[in-house]
Amino acid sequence: MIAGKTFVVAGYGWCSRGIAMRARGMGANVIVTEVSALPALEAVMDGFRVMPMIEAAPLADFICSATGNKHVIDKHHFEVMKDGCCVSNSGHFNVEINLPSLEAMAVEKTTPRNFVEEYRMADGRNLRILGEGRLVNLAAAEGHPAAVMDMSFANQALSAIYVLQNHKNLENKVYSVPREIDDEIARFKLASMGVNIDILTAEQDAYLNSWHEGT
Repeated sequence: MIAGKTFVVAGYGWCSRGIAMRARGMGANVIVTEVSALPALEAVMDGFRVMPMIEAAPLADFICSATGNKHVIDKHHFEVMKDGCCVSNSGHFNVEINLPSLEAMAVEKTTPRNFVEEYRMADGRNLRILGEGRLVNLAAAEGHPAAVMDMSFANQALSAIYVLQNHKNLENKVYSVPREIDDEIARFKLASMGVNIDILTAEQDAYLNSWHEGT
């Protein structure tokens, strides 16, 4: 049961936003933690509570980290978590959760069910790590469905073609995927879903590309 529970999401990037949205959709009270002001502000404007992890950890029934950083959930957070808190990672390698520190703190470790490791603390609290702290959507589920990976692989394939065709004009640096590639993939994906969208009229296109009208 997620409904009515407090669900803490570390980070508010694209992955974290999806997690927060789904958790709220299942009735959870969602808290977001962040280190950057802009995504933190966006989380607030999206209706989530925002606070540091050290303040969120004692309130959490569930914590999911999706930041791409190291030790987002650390020893001082384990020290204040409530009994039964479930901790998981869906953003990066298993280093997002400081598992060695939790191992050192625990007086006992059991596996009550598949993909759940329960660590008993000296004070009697039990903290649960899901999927060994690895990407929980891969380690404890069935992986990414084709409906997600098709767009990712299409982006990679078209980007590789772009580099091949334009490498003589490219500098030795990181480039964002060109907007036209994203647009092309989006058009194909919408078509596969049977979704149609509007097309700008010549008048609308001219208006958007001119400064002669409007304010």
